[in-house]
Amino acid sequence: MAGTPIRSSMRGGRSRRAMADINVVPYIDVMLVLLVIFMVTAPLVAPSIINLPTVGNAAPQEQAPPVVINIKADGTMSVKYKSDAGATQEDTMTKAELDGFIASRQADHPDQPVVIAADKTVQYDAVMTVMSDLKARGVKRVGLLVKSQ
Repeated sequence: MAGTPIRSSMRGGRSRRAMADINVVPYIDVMLVLLVIFMVTAPLVAPSIINLPTVGNAAPQEQAPPVVINIKADGTMSVKYKSDAGATQEDTMTKAELDGFIASRQADHPDQPVVIAADKTVQYDAVMTVMSDLKARGVKRVGLLVKSQ
């Protein structure tokens, strides 16, 4: 048996298995080459030039300052707003008075934003009630005022 090759079955009964792992090194090489190609060609691509139309002497739209509804810790509400004369006013109101004020204000200034500034100890339910009342009155732009850190 000196010249005959030894079969794998004679070596302890173990046979060779096919390799189940995928060799990813060639894929990584291809991806790196593509990355280099894109990095080199990206600055060469010229952005398209667009000729935009010009606008005449259009006056910028004036935006009305927001109406600020302050909800204090004790539950009272005050409303701060600019009157049509330009003076800043602040009035303490009940919920019913607030509803009437917002309805009349929205009739005169339909796009005026309303901002709610609530004390941090005020219940979430009270703020959400005011927000839902504002939405029911047709206020399109409602926001919350917070203190930045």
